[in-house]
This record gives sequence, C-alpha cells and structure tokens, in this order.
Amino acid sequence: MRLGINLGYWGAGMDGDNLAVAKEADQLGYDVCWAAEAYGSDAPTVLTWVAAQTERIDVGSAIMQIPARQPAMTAMTAATLDSLSGGRFRLGLGVSGPQVSEGWYGIKFDKPLSRTREYVEIVRRAMSRERLSYEGEHWTLPLPDGPGKPIKLTVHPQREHIPLYIAAIGPKNLEQTGEIADGALLIFPSAEHLEDTAIKYLRAGREKAGKTLEGFDVCPTLPLAIGDDVKGLADMFRPYTALYVGGMGSRKQNFYNQLAQRMGYEKEAAEIQDKYLSGDKEGAAAAVPHELIDQTTLLGSVDRIADRMQAYAEAGVTTLTLAPAGFTLDERIAALRAGTEALERAGLA
Repeated sequence: MRLGINLGYWGAGMDGDNLAVAKEADQLGYDVCWAAEAYGSDAPTVLTWVAAQTERIDVGSAIMQIPARQPAMTAMTAATLDSLSGGRFRLGLGVSGPQVSEGWYGIKFDKPLSRTREYVEIVRRAMSRERLSYEGEHWTLPLPDGPGKPIKLTVHPQREHIPLYIAAIGPKNLEQTGEIADGALLIFPSAEHLEDTAIKYLRAGREKAGKTLEGFDVCPTLPLAIGDDVKGLADMFRPYTALYVGGMGSRKQNFYNQLAQRMGYEKEAAEIQDKYLSGDKEGAAAAVPHELIDQTTLLGSVDRIADRMQAYAEAGVTTLTLAPAGFTLDERIAALRAGTEALERAGLA
C-alpha cells in the first residue's frame, strides 16, 4: 500500500506550511500529493507551485471540478501539468455539489453520471491527441453549422496515459467510476464498511468494463493525528465531520449524510443534519458519534495507526492519502513522519 498526502484547500492561512509538508512528503517517499478546490483556490495553480519545488512525488487534483471547466480545457491543463512536472500529474475529477455547481459556476446540477461519463470521454480523446469531435447529450464538438472544425491538442503530455481518478460516494457513481476511471477518490472511508460502501460497486464497474480491480487505485483520504488521547484527538474532528454530514449540500442532496447512513448511523446522521441546518453547529458537532470519527480517521499511537493501516490494506485500499493534523508545522511534519513509520510497522512499505 502506498501513501499520499492531501493539502486540502490553499489560502487558509497555512500556505507556507503546506508547501513545507509537501516537500517533506517528497523526501519521505510519499507517492502523491493532492490539492483540492471548491470556491477559493484552484487546484492546478497549487499543484504547479508544489511540482516546481519537489522532485519525485506525483501531484494530483482532488478534485478539479467538472462544472468549472470545459472538458477540452481540462485536457489542456492536464497535459501541460504533466509535461511541466516531468510526468508526475494525476487528474482527479468530480461534479462537486448542487450548491457550488449552480451557485458559483451557474451550471445546472443535473444528470451528474451522464455528464461525468461524457466529460471523461472527451478529456481522454483530447489528451490522446486525436482530432476532437464528439456528439453527446451534454457536449457536441465541433458545434454544428458553424466555423468550428475538429482540432487536436498541440501539447505533448510527458506520458501516453495520464491517470484519471473520479471522486465518488454514491453506489451508482462508484460503479461508473470503476468502469471508466483509473482510480477512485474516497472520503470518510471506514475499513470495516469499505466493502459494502465502496469496493463492491467499484468491482461491479470494473466487471462491466471487462476488467478486475487489479491495477485500479482505491485512494481514500483520512485525517491523521498522533497521540495517546484518542478521544481527545477525535474531538478535534467533530466540526469537520459535522460540516460534511450535516451541512455539505441540501437536506435532500447530501452525499456524506447518505454515506453515514449506509454505515449504520441513520439516526445520528439525521440529528447532525437537523442541528447543523438549524444553525446549531456546536450541537451538530456534539452529536457526531465518537465511533464514526474513529472509523474514518487515523488516530492514536504509531502502533494503533499501523493496525488501522493494515485493516485498510486488507479492505482493498491501494493508496492511503493522509491529511496530517496539527496546530503547528512541527506537529504536522511529525504526523507525516509517523505515517511512514506506521506503514513500515504494518509491513506494508
């Protein structure tokens, strides 16, 4: 099992620290460094900055939002980043959510599965440098009855095939991801529930494409915090869990809330959402069960983390992405180093 890091969103006041974390991960032999975007910093700019100051670690978008860019633009960005980084770029895509898609980008959040499928098909065609033409429900290239003509990408990516990942949570999205992508970006993954909440759907998608999970990258992100007080460490992540389970999306469309329900927390998920959407964020955080946090993070001593890593490897994870927590840069670096030590103790390095 490989290790990655996720820097989250840029511009939150820790930019210099994030770069130091990325450079340390590069030296420690981490496999990939991911960066996110929502409605603040964009992922490609951050990844370019990181790639320019690292040597070996891959850089990946987790995610570049599909409603933010035309697919040909995404192909251009991916090819450019792969070329500039010396073949170290991984393209992670996702539809975001209805609030961001419609409120920020002005793109209707409808038919996300078919939109993602068409987007991926166009991006792959463009990155392969064939002359681009496409007829679909969401995109038609070139536009009919106009001056446009099929053209091809002029930039040569470093690699013939740039790895393409999709952020997926729901069963149908997971199955499609297994069918059309090279890897899946997962969030709030529980090793104990991973087969039922993700792996079986990814496997079904691979089978639909005539493939197996061999070579497919199952890549969940987990916050990491080192210390002896597991309960105290878990409490650090109460606001984070409450935000996603309670407030990320609408009452009817919250994929994280639905995931918590599929993990057996139906009553708790409803309570968290009720409190969060009513404005009681502290109450929502207090309502998050300790077990839910503990199952979806890496907390405790190095030995405890090693045991959890072993469980994730047995569940089918191939790249474990860590979000090292800490109030200072030194604490985050220490957590990063503990991650590599735990991987070695688990016999997974």
